[in-house]
Amino acid sequence: MEKVYRINYDGLWKLLIDKHMMKKDLQQASSLSSNVITKMGKGESVTLETLAKICIALKCEISDIVEICVEEV
Repeated sequence: MEKVYRINYDGLWKLLIDKHMMKKDLQQASSLSSNVITKMGKGESVTLETLAKICIALKCEISDIVEICVEEV
């Protein structure tokens, strides 16, 4: 069996809701491009630097915003 991984940003989207923020607000607060936010919306991987910028902007830990799900296929 082969293992594949999937990036899950549900924690980030929930945190934005809790903070009454939209994706556009996150983009401005963390100085990210709209392309990066779009990639995350599609569950694609982003750089560690991007995750760090988000954590600094939202005052949270990486584990609060991203989860790596491993699946066997």
